[in-house]
Amino acid sequence: MTRRVSMIILAIALAGLMGFGAWTVLLKPSDLPPDGFSRGNGRIEADLIDISPRLAGRIAEIRVREGDRVSKGDVLVVMDTAELRAQLARAEAAVESAHAAIGVASAQVDEAEARLALAESEATRTERLASRDITSQANLDIKRTEVSVAEAGLAAAHATLRSRERSVDAEAAARDEIAARIADATLHAEGAGRVLYRLAQPGEIIGAGGNILTLASLEDVYMEFFLPAADAPRVVIGDEARIVADIMPDRAMPAQVMFVSPQAQFTPKQVETLTERENLMFRIRVRVPPELVKARADQVKTGVRGVVWVRLADPDGHLPSWPVGLTPPLIDLPATAGADTP
Repeated sequence: MTRRVSMIILAIALAGLMGFGAWTVLLKPSDLPPDGFSRGNGRIEADLIDISPRLAGRIAEIRVREGDRVSKGDVLVVMDTAELRAQLARAEAAVESAHAAIGVASAQVDEAEARLALAESEATRTERLASRDITSQANLDIKRTEVSVAEAGLAAAHATLRSRERSVDAEAAARDEIAARIADATLHAEGAGRVLYRLAQPGEIIGAGGNILTLASLEDVYMEFFLPAADAPRVVIGDEARIVADIMPDRAMPAQVMFVSPQAQFTPKQVETLTERENLMFRIRVRVPPELVKARADQVKTGVRGVVWVRLADPDGHLPSWPVGLTPPLIDLPATAGADTP
């Protein structure tokens, strides 16, 4: 009886094992991508922008905090400019003084021209008298010398005038330089972004180029991943891709392939392929459409992990159509530039 029970139990176990094997082979969906497609793991990233003053100084005001969204042209930081404004006032006074000096030099030119005209008139009169022997040759030589002296005086007056004009240019350039420093003391956002780090506080002295804020740019949001050498050469730059983020597995984000590394590299430690680790991989970058980022800027978080799906071209360069169910439904783009939906 015991032997019979044992045989029944063994038969049931074998049947169960065979059934599980059949399900694994025939019914369980494969974890491998279908032909013509590949995927890789990555995380959402964005370019980081350091906000730094061009010149050393004291921070007067910081108008944003960590996590704040900023738009192009927003004032982020204001540096103290009291000393610079004093220098600007002095430079503006120097410009006015230089303009006044031009007036003096111009009057000197007028005076020199009058002296030359008088000397030439007297020399002409003396030449007529000398031709009739009414005056001496020595007197004529004196009058001619006075003309030469007057000409030299006029040339010197013109040179002085040009020098004063160049002085105005120099003083104006110094004034403009100080004004530019004052303008640079107000730090603006060069594009849409989010404040990641606030590294200083008002009142602190910051050296030239010292970081005050770090922004994550929302104008270039992307994901980088790695594909094996067999798949990467078949990825087409400019083709669409799809990102399925871990925090939003029920929707896919449209993306575009922007970069495929021309050189292979050893597999990074954090990358695991679906079957086994490859010795060489190619780095690929896909970009999230800017209009989608702009429309959902409050939801954009860097560091979020996900999976990127890409299409692989056949030997003739043809790309397969996206099959239904390969990825979750695509998020609708707010603009007309959409992706190829199944």
